[in-house]
Amino acid sequence: MPAAISARGLGKRFGDRWAVAGLSFEIAAGEVFGLLGPNGAGKTTTLRMLAGMIAPDEGAASIAGLDVARDADEVRARVGLLTEQPGLYDRLTIGENLEFFARLHGVPSGEAGRRIDGLLRRFDLHEARGRRAGTLSKGMRQKVAIARALLHEPEVIFLDEPTSSLDPEAARTVRDSVAALASSGRTLLLCTHNLFEAEQLCRRIAILRPGAGKSGRLVAEGDLARRRDGRGVVIELAGEAAPFVAAARAVAGVASAEAEGARLTLAAADGAPSPVPDAIAALVAAGARIEAVVPRRVALEDAYLAVVAEEGAS
Repeated sequence: MPAAISARGLGKRFGDRWAVAGLSFEIAAGEVFGLLGPNGAGKTTTLRMLAGMIAPDEGAASIAGLDVARDADEVRARVGLLTEQPGLYDRLTIGENLEFFARLHGVPSGEAGRRIDGLLRRFDLHEARGRRAGTLSKGMRQKVAIARALLHEPEVIFLDEPTSSLDPEAARTVRDSVAALASSGRTLLLCTHNLFEAEQLCRRIAILRPGAGKSGRLVAEGDLARRRDGRGVVIELAGEAAPFVAAARAVAGVASAEAEGARLTLAAADGAPSPVPDAIAALVAAGARIEAVVPRRVALEDAYLAVVAEEGAS
């Protein structure tokens, strides 16, 4: 089975500047994949190429086996796209906007009504369906735009900053909807600056980074938080951890031991067997009362900033 989304050496140039260069990755069906990076890294340009809106200048990409350049019309029919700007018609009501885009996608009128009603209820817009789009808040416009992207029930969905301008309750609704779409077998590519959102929703993460003369360089891919956890653990004690730091540091294979309140964080030395069992025995012998031992997992924010800092220094 081909990958749901595949990019192979993908590049796009505007004038003498490459917005995206040499970009390669694959996304499996049903996966939520996060594309991160600072402004100007080429995230939106990448989405537009993959959605068949603009043609690449080098490399190739496919959606469900369809070439995005050669089969652009069919690709667009299979893709749902939420762009940075909602792109609604201000003089039309919410309902009229969705009806128009349903016809544009060829959704039969009877089926369109059912889908529109369901999406309006999902995003708490049903009572506002008669309001003109030009009178809506930014958050409401964003929710209408997301509903529009889902109208034709696409198998692949591209979301560019989907919770931008949304209040916490609406943002939670969107995140729940993204998770539900993924569980239904749809494939999602999420561009976001919200690292908490990416960590909650995405199975894998890729980071794009601008470079001299070329943006859109893939500098990291994978589960960055797990890759960078340092084989550490956090040991929660009944009482202050500071008196037991020396006992932990004396254990063979412990590279570091740091106390913060009742938590003692240990990191294993590279190449050494796990020191955790011996460390626990040493702490108990020293009089510590252990309540919990949990793997230490670096937050995505820390991993992201570390990668960006490494690339900036290189």
